[in-house]
Amino acid sequence: MAEKKEKNLNFEEAIKDLEKIASELEKGDLDLEASVSKFEEGMELSKKCNSLLENAEKRISILLKDGDTIKEENFIQEDNEE
Repeated sequence: MAEKKEKNLNFEEAIKDLEKIASELEKGDLDLEASVSKFEEGMELSKKCNSLLENAEKRISILLKDGDTIKEENFIQEDNEE
């Protein structure tokens, strides 16, 4: 049931749930099994957030003014790592 809920979460909901899990883990009140379960749930939420961000990045476009017209170009991320 949790898996179905995670698939329907938007980015903001997933981040909120991830922050809640992190807070619960930081308190240290959970036993080992519950901690591992929360960690696994957090990792799935993290993957979901990453996927949502990647999809959003692919959809981003840039509007450029070209003379009197406006044209749309796809956003291309530049890697600045050397």
